[in-house]
Amino acid sequence: MNSILYIVIPCYNEQEVLPETSARLQDKLARMMQSGLISSLSRVMFVDDGSRDKTWEIISQLHSQNKLFSGLKLAHNKGQQSALLAGLMSAKSYADCVISLDADLQDDIETLDEFVQKFDEGCDIVYGVRSARNTDTFFKKFTAESFYKFMKLLNVDIINNHSDYRLMSKRALDALSEYGEVNLFLRGIVPTIGYKTDIVYYERHERFAGESKYPLKKMIAFAIDGITSFSVKPLNMISGVGIFLSFVSVIGLIYSLISYFAGWTVPGWTTTVCSIWLLGGIQLFCIGVLGCYVGKIYFEVKKRPRYLVDMIVNDNDTEIDADALSDKVKKM
Repeated sequence: MNSILYIVIPCYNEQEVLPETSARLQDKLARMMQSGLISSLSRVMFVDDGSRDKTWEIISQLHSQNKLFSGLKLAHNKGQQSALLAGLMSAKSYADCVISLDADLQDDIETLDEFVQKFDEGCDIVYGVRSARNTDTFFKKFTAESFYKFMKLLNVDIINNHSDYRLMSKRALDALSEYGEVNLFLRGIVPTIGYKTDIVYYERHERFAGESKYPLKKMIAFAIDGITSFSVKPLNMISGVGIFLSFVSVIGLIYSLISYFAGWTVPGWTTTVCSIWLLGGIQLFCIGVLGCYVGKIYFEVKKRPRYLVDMIVNDNDTEIDADALSDKVKKM
């Protein structure tokens, strides 16, 4: 159908991977154009999320050398989800469909053809799902699988082993633009859109350069954000814990009275201290969960912009010569 495809890639301090990433994508899109799968107006859009290295300089240079590459520069670092949303909302003005990718290309770009083919068959959203987690450490695999299972337990509609590798049609992106929440968790938001969906399975590669921008601390924060953004069950659990402890307290009171009148009482310093620490820890945990929800309400009520665009470079009306792209790739 020769659809116009935009590939949106959020970038934060990615100067080490951008040269290789751009070369691989240039080769892949050239082949897709030559086969007639996508239009010569298709583009790769890099979104610079307030990087502190030479990321934007490289993006600007790529654009000046080849109109296949476009760029969007945010005024401040707003996080991967906001940067991705900024790219999606910008690209939907030019594209028939948009595919989001990570800058390190750990997601297999050779499956891009399958995404577009499913779009041509009428799918508005196509999810990239990992077929296996063989490249992950035991800890990462265990925590990731536990996260998805816990989200399912909370009745959150989320796709297992899916990150942010997905295709969205212009219609789906228009629907996404109606969501005004500041606390973004796109993996949970996108499935709520509806429309026709499908899945493309792929194997994830090792990162070929640079360091991961998602260390353990950020992964935990991201997981907590996802859980509290799409379910109030943790609040219900707090109520359940409170009722249970009240019931246990009544039993303890009855036991204490019986012990007193029966003459069984003995000094119990250890029991008292342990009880105080246990109940104190539970109370602090419950207050922390409540604080997460209150904090989210605080940010949502202020309605601050999710991102601000500083600069954009994009020649969206210039057709790309696929054969010339292939020649450039051979020379590189």
